[in-house]
Amino acid sequence: MATQRNSDTTYLALLRGVNVGGKNVIKMADLRNCFEAEGFRDVVTYIQSGNVIFRSPSTGLSVLTNRIEEMLAAAFDYEASVVLRSRKQMRAVVSEAPAEFGERPETYRYDTLFLKAPLTATAAMECIPARPGVDESWAGNGVLYYSRRIDQASRSYLSRLASMPVYQRMTVRNWNTTTRLLELMERD
Repeated sequence: MATQRNSDTTYLALLRGVNVGGKNVIKMADLRNCFEAEGFRDVVTYIQSGNVIFRSPSTGLSVLTNRIEEMLAAAFDYEASVVLRSRKQMRAVVSEAPAEFGERPETYRYDTLFLKAPLTATAAMECIPARPGVDESWAGNGVLYYSRRIDQASRSYLSRLASMPVYQRMTVRNWNTTTRLLELMERD
């Protein structure tokens, strides 16, 4: 990434519902061009699920989120919903994960559920069940950490998430993607 300006902050935009099941299909090159045309700098996309790392002058997250959602809706003609995190927030997401989270990928699938304000982790925990012996979840700062046994995946309650109203206020990334996004954000 290019040298940042002194007042710039590195952000991650997590787009909801992009390139899933043939809906809201957006090429990552087009997405990158859209961000650059809006004046964001050092834009990098990661995999096809709508992850955009960029630099912008520091501003309130809600103002920046609204700006990006309006930009995406106009450019790609869909109802955009974005969860935005700063580099500092992403560092906390990774460093504050529960002990041993992500360390047994042969046994568990690990996911990070990024919550969109005003949804809180406490409120989300009340809405998202965990099946004993299959699922486990933990509340974090603006996220839920969720693991499920691979050999019991068909019994996991996480598969029910998409049908719950709370799902409209979050986006899910697997743990490997979450940690990789932070690595990309840390490059200067």
